[in-house]
Amino acid sequence: MLRATDPHFIQFGEIYFTTIYRGVVKGWHRHREMTLNYACIDGRIKLVLYDDREGSATQGTLVERFLGPDDYSLVVIPPGIWTGFKGMTDSAIVANCATHPHDPALTERMDPFGDRIPYDWGTRHR
Repeated sequence: MLRATDPHFIQFGEIYFTTIYRGVVKGWHRHREMTLNYACIDGRIKLVLYDDREGSATQGTLVERFLGPDDYSLVVIPPGIWTGFKGMTDSAIVANCATHPHDPALTERMDPFGDRIPYDWGTRHR
């Protein structure tokens, strides 16, 4: 998944695993300092990223990516990016090798079905 010698490796803070079930949405959340390194190691998820960072070259951009058996990619998510994912199989396991230990005071959460981020979890975009 990630080696200390990889060019995109920053530092190690913690690794954790989360299970998600079909149709469940975990999101939105973003971290102020932490870079996330996501991989779906079992099952399939729909991962969605949204950038609302002021002055960012990708401000206003949504990215939708399906991770699973046909795409065992590592997705590196920098600080400040809104992140969420939806379970697409009966169950899926997502691994995150983060650059910092989790600190709830440095994490912001938002309702995944609110209207602040222009995304419909029920639709496949693109």
